[in-house]
Amino acid sequence: MKIYGKNALYAAIKAERKIEVVYLEQKTSLKEKKFIELLKDKKIKYKICDKKIIDKDFPGLNQGFGAIVEDYQYVDINTIIDPKKRQLFVLLDGLEDPHNLGAILRTADAFSVDAVVIPKNRSVKLNETVIKVSTGAIEYVNVCEVNNLVHTIALLKEKGFWIVGTDAKTDLEISNIKADTSLAIIIGSEGFGMSRLVKESCDYLVKIPMTGHVNSLNASVSCGIVLNMVRHLQK
Repeated sequence: MKIYGKNALYAAIKAERKIEVVYLEQKTSLKEKKFIELLKDKKIKYKICDKKIIDKDFPGLNQGFGAIVEDYQYVDINTIIDPKKRQLFVLLDGLEDPHNLGAILRTADAFSVDAVVIPKNRSVKLNETVIKVSTGAIEYVNVCEVNNLVHTIALLKEKGFWIVGTDAKTDLEISNIKADTSLAIIIGSEGFGMSRLVKESCDYLVKIPMTGHVNSLNASVSCGIVLNMVRHLQK
């Protein structure tokens, strides 16, 4: 898999991800002597290339950094659930924008989320854009892929989780929920929100209190607000 961008590469190296080769743009190599020393110290193969080659092979805001690394693997959700601990999961119902997923992984890392769960079908996957946008957070967040989100919700309930769905049409606010237990926060798709069966599986349906003129938020922004409020309640 290809990754690009300075932060993504640093995070991959720090996490000891298997790296096949690193590509550096010529001007970047002149400025990043410490990075090259790091590559040498870690015995990581690297190549210095013309900017046109870097931009062709690693399109986007690569900052002159690119690499070929081992594929990112999903984690089995059963290995993450721990009934002895108060855990926080984020479940994504039909999210399709890789930029949103990358941003959610950054937020999940910031708020020490135990796992981000995505369904196998009708959902964005871990790809190069997600990795770039996550700016390295993907190395520290457990991402689980499940066959059926409703069945996964049932499993989490059996393990003591309360399921919290986000819905602009409800009257309940996040500040009113019971937060001193394991929680699974559900973020719906960008255009349609949560599916009917997922919504019916929730213990709580909560809204984000807003006072402005626009009554909808980007999925990753909504996730960040909800996680911040939940962690505040859990203090």
